[in-house]
Amino acid sequence: MMERQSSNHHSQSPRAGTQARLWTIRAVLNILLVTFPFFALVLCGYGAARRALLPLTAVAGLNTFVLYFALPCMLYRFGASTPIAQLLDGSLAAVYLVCALAMVGLTIALTRKGPGGWNDAAFGALVAAFPNTGFMGVPLLVALLGAQAAGPAILTLVIDMLVTSSVCIALSRLDGADQHGAARAARLALKGVLANPLPWAIVLGALASAVGFALPGPLMATVSLLADAASPVALFTIGAVLARSQMNSATPTPAGRYVPVALIKLVVHPLLVGGVGLGAIALGLPLERPALTVMVLVAALPSASNVALLAERFGADNGRITRIILLSTVLAFFTFSAVVALLV
Repeated sequence: MMERQSSNHHSQSPRAGTQARLWTIRAVLNILLVTFPFFALVLCGYGAARRALLPLTAVAGLNTFVLYFALPCMLYRFGASTPIAQLLDGSLAAVYLVCALAMVGLTIALTRKGPGGWNDAAFGALVAAFPNTGFMGVPLLVALLGAQAAGPAILTLVIDMLVTSSVCIALSRLDGADQHGAARAARLALKGVLANPLPWAIVLGALASAVGFALPGPLMATVSLLADAASPVALFTIGAVLARSQMNSATPTPAGRYVPVALIKLVVHPLLVGGVGLGAIALGLPLERPALTVMVLVAALPSASNVALLAERFGADNGRITRIILLSTVLAFFTFSAVVALLV
């Protein structure tokens, strides 16, 4: 009897192992089924611009549509339908802000000795610390986790737009290339924030959520149409912007100047956020585990494409920044999916 039971036990172990492997493969495939369309749309935009199906002169118009019409409507709709407490989570904001500033400091420390000085180091830090939350993250995380992911994701976006970007732009002026240096850069950063429609859309959505305000039916239907267009057009535009920047970059960039930063973005950033978040929970900070999961997934996103526009505006090495964004976007299809498989 004992021998028979032992024999049954050993015969079932390989079967259990096979079932576990099949379950893992099935879970990964389910994740890829969600993430693949988002990255496929980026590839479509990239291919359209590279093959001249989309004229490069049209990319600016697509970017304007996304930035000033579709994306603000999407963020307003998410903000208005999200409980105000999720948009004002102080614990989440504190953890994410600490990690964002740590990412900036770490990346500058590792890249400051490069040929571009403070300007290139600061924008390298920004591209390492600023995920593509607006164009890609919010719709992708909502598709993966449901509507409850919108609040934490939007909060991280606000921090990156208001604080991370402003700090890096100010640091980029420390070379003294401008007569007024960092002070002038800080004013330009503040002006850029005030002119950016995304923070205002989030603020208006949060106010609507707080007071229970609802737009009139026809107006809300218009907002919904634009919001529904935000995700596909934004993803397509990311690819087109990356292709345009790569095509306009005349000077080659050594791999050592952009590969490490892309890896810092995709590997170090989510590990840092996860570690600091777990430490904060252990210390008694009222940070909810689902919110921490969203925050880690945000950190695992590729670099924000708008950093290339900022780098071009402030005279940094835009070819290097574009390569970081492009490489992080390509690799994120695998690394982001892997983080989702581990956490969700």
